[in-house]
Amino acid sequence: MASSSGNDDDLTIPRAAINKMIKETLPNVRVANDARELVVNCCTEFIHLISSEANEICNKSEKKTISPEHVINALESLGFGSYIAEVKDVLQECKTVALKRRKASSRLENLGIPEEELLRQQQELFAKVTLMKGSLPDGQTGKTSRTNAASPSQTELYSFPSQ
Repeated sequence: MASSSGNDDDLTIPRAAINKMIKETLPNVRVANDARELVVNCCTEFIHLISSEANEICNKSEKKTISPEHVINALESLGFGSYIAEVKDVLQECKTVALKRRKASSRLENLGIPEEELLRQQQELFAKVTLMKGSLPDGQTGKTSRTNAASPSQTELYSFPSQ
């Protein structure tokens, strides 16, 4: 594929990624180095072709970001319509994995403690504080004041049980 920038050599899929895909797809087949290089070049050319067509479709629809629908339409217009069902399946799988990854990165999930156990511990702490408040000597409220650092003129009251 000819390009006006002249630096297409910089825009290739990493050879290690292609080697891994070849090994996973054809575990018992030896593939010559020049055949591997040809696969890398074909993959790069295919990506350039699809992304260019998707970009044109995106521009025609007056959008600035190429969406999955633009890529699917590009596949259809370039004669790769038979791949669309599989592409949609992979897209859904990617969305599912991304959602799971986002959920797994939440603080609650990273604690490794079930939500029910955290709720039980919280209720236990509330009960202890309530008991401590009830055992304060007459005249002591357990309240202390602190000046808010963000707004020194405001004073906030916090209740702390005495020990």
